[in-house]
This record gives sequence, structure tokens and C-alpha cells, in this order.
Amino acid sequence: MKEPSKLEPIVFVVDDDPSVRVALTNLFRSMDLGVEVFGSPSELLQTKLPDVVSCLVLDIRLPGVSGLDFQTRLAEADIHIPIVFMTGHGDIPMSVRAMKAGAVDFLTKPFRDQDMLDAVTTAIERDRVSRDEARALSGLHARFATLTPREREVIALVTTGLMNKQIAAEIGIAEITVKIHRGHIMRKMAAKSLPDLVRMAEMLGIGPASSGPQT
Repeated sequence: MKEPSKLEPIVFVVDDDPSVRVALTNLFRSMDLGVEVFGSPSELLQTKLPDVVSCLVLDIRLPGVSGLDFQTRLAEADIHIPIVFMTGHGDIPMSVRAMKAGAVDFLTKPFRDQDMLDAVTTAIERDRVSRDEARALSGLHARFATLTPREREVIALVTTGLMNKQIAAEIGIAEITVKIHRGHIMRKMAAKSLPDLVRMAEMLGIGPASSGPQT
């Protein structure tokens, strides 16, 4: 059987039933998805998860830690992987708790293959978007870090819509100096326009009362 490429999305499966693990492995591999299966949450936690687009298909009733409790533990450990729950004994309170905590779907066994594939496709796309946004934000933080303290002060005012003259009066420098700072800011932040710079500032949480991004 073909080994999954490191760049392929990976579906992690946690279920204590070997037959379920085998069936899901065959299903996901038929769609050219990488698959890694585990019999318990502890087995998964002992494995270093590859840094690729992925999702977790998790049985809700497991020996020891339940799927719902494991979902909470992952969040507490700052592991934000989209989860598709499956169960043979689901109930409404369980599904509500899972979905409120961010689960992508809650499937009751026996489920149709297509329902599982649809849920996993949605989960993988959610993780792809989340990773893209995280990379973009990381890049913004890196570019913001190259700004001087004065440029950080200016960007906080520029992005509120103040004109150069108003900014100059606000911080007590010459208008021409504000123009120079704005040019440096646009270049360092790789902003194509003022609206582009405003969008960046919003992503960073920069406002007139702050000279640095919010954490």
C-alpha cells in the first residue's frame, strides 16, 4: 500500500475497536489521505504529531479518559486540532457539549462512509485555514518587530484615519517626519495601501492606545 506523502493531510483515529480502526484506515486511504490510528488517547499523546494539516476522528466512549474529556485536555494543552466525534451510544447532551467545545461533527455509529468523509473534509479544511491564518499572523508579528518605537506610535495613529498633520500635532513631531515614518512603515510591513495596513493593524490588535500588538 502506498505510503502517505508528508505533505498529505493526515487523519488521526482514536478508537479502542480494532475493526473500526481498520475500516477507517481503508476508507481514508482510498481518498489519498494519510492515516495514523491509536487504541487510546494516551497512545496518541505519546506520539509526536507531524506538523501537517490534520484532523482527529475520536470515539467518545473510550477506556479511561472519555473522548469529551480528551477534547478538553487537548484544548488545555493548546493543541487545536479539529475533531470529528463518533459514538455508538450518543445522546443530545453529549453532542451539544462536543459541538460547543468546537467539534466539527458528531456521528453516530453505524454511519455512512460519505458522512464520515464529508465531516473529515470539513475538518481538514478548517485546519488548513487555521494554519494559513497562523502563518500570516506570525509573519505580521515578525514585520511589526522591525518597526522602531516611533514607527509603532505612528502606525497606531495612521490606522485610525488621522492625517499626517494631525499625527504630527498628536505626538509633537514635524509633518514631513510623519510622512517619512509612514513610508518606512508601509515598506517594512509590506502594505500595498492604507486599507491593507489597517487590516494588518486589526489582525495585530494595534490601536491608538497601544504601541504594540495585543497578546
